[in-house]
Amino acid sequence: MKIVIAGAGAVGTHLAKLLSQENENVVLMDEQEERLGKMESMFDLKAMVGSPVRIGDLTAAGVEGTDLFVAVTPNESDNITACILAHYLGAKKTIARIDNYEYLQPKHREYFQSLGVNSLIYPEQLAAEEITTGIKYSWMRQMLEFGNGALVMIGVKIRANSQLLGIPFRELARDIPYHIVAIQRGDITIIPRGGDILEADDLVCFMTTKDQIPHVRDICGKEKFAEVRSIIIMGGGRIAVRTANLIPDNINVKIIESDLNRCRRLIELVDDRVMIINGDGRDPDLLTSEGIDHTDAFIALGDNSETNILACLTAKKAGVYRTVAEIENIDYISMAESMDIGSVINKKKLAASTIFQMMLKTDVSSVKCLTFIQAVVAEFPVREGAAITRKPVKDLGLPSGANIGGLIRNGEGLRVSGNTMIQAEDHVIIFCLEKVLKKLEKYFN
Repeated sequence: MKIVIAGAGAVGTHLAKLLSQENENVVLMDEQEERLGKMESMFDLKAMVGSPVRIGDLTAAGVEGTDLFVAVTPNESDNITACILAHYLGAKKTIARIDNYEYLQPKHREYFQSLGVNSLIYPEQLAAEEITTGIKYSWMRQMLEFGNGALVMIGVKIRANSQLLGIPFRELARDIPYHIVAIQRGDITIIPRGGDILEADDLVCFMTTKDQIPHVRDICGKEKFAEVRSIIIMGGGRIAVRTANLIPDNINVKIIESDLNRCRRLIELVDDRVMIINGDGRDPDLLTSEGIDHTDAFIALGDNSETNILACLTAKKAGVYRTVAEIENIDYISMAESMDIGSVINKKKLAASTIFQMMLKTDVSSVKCLTFIQAVVAEFPVREGAAITRKPVKDLGLPSGANIGGLIRNGEGLRVSGNTMIQAEDHVIIFCLEKVLKKLEKYFN
């Protein structure tokens, strides 16, 4: 599969690295040679200096006939223009990174597609949605829904009071209403088997149905977590705006922003119920005066990853039980988890999940890169005659590093055992390591 990525910023280079590891034919282009750095020598891709809004440069990048063209430069207009030109030159699918939320409205979708822009990525909106879900379920690290809520994936950090510690998976009762599909232990991602056990401070993915969420909460020892009623957000950027406007009206929200002009702009961008405070969100005296000791959640969305980590640690020290940090440097994510700062938001990984969906040949309903676990979760619709329907699950020979979390049949979420026969028109939820994702395509063709 040939992929051209325009823009060698944080998102573009991260996507290029991921896709090159999948043995795809990747071209990364940027107007500034220094941004390309040593990408070509370090990864299996072609780096090219050129502008995505010049037809000659796009032609030189080989856009004609390319399977996927991704425009993720810092300039929204250039991204949209580049996709239009790439489509004109023969690119099969195009994706543009945008900064304008209005473009995502359904009524505009057909217009952009008529121009040749197949999909729009607004990473800040994706981040805001993930933060809001985490606030709703304060004891979780992440929650994803599949099949309109027929199945849910719950990410939880297991503590020493959990009922599940030290029990081999094969000894757990067979009729338990959940399935443990992935574990993150330090820097190691585990797709569990029968002999594995859970340890304190593991990050664990459960697949279950919505009615069993309270049960999972109890066995994880999270029953004492209170609902979030008050939030302080440090930083007034795009993610903060989208988050503040998504949070339910019954939750008190304050945004602390150091730039006075930005504060004035925030007043126009967020709901009237949101309080805007001009100041430094790292200042303990300011946080104390704003009631940090009575605040349920603290969300650090500043421009600097280290600052966000330190701010969350300060909030935790003050007694805030739910903290979220935006960390754009992927190398810092495991460090942040080891420091137990709370949830981590990374726009690059959120954008990557959309790209993975576009690059797969199989008709995948959705692919999500998990922020807190180095794995992805994909929802595969099953076609008539697909290989996965020919044998029981235990005999399928799924690749190492893949685990079926459950399936959706006729709108109902079902657990999967070794004897389960998957049927045409089922939707199968699979957890896997990133490098394994493309190996699963043959089971659904």
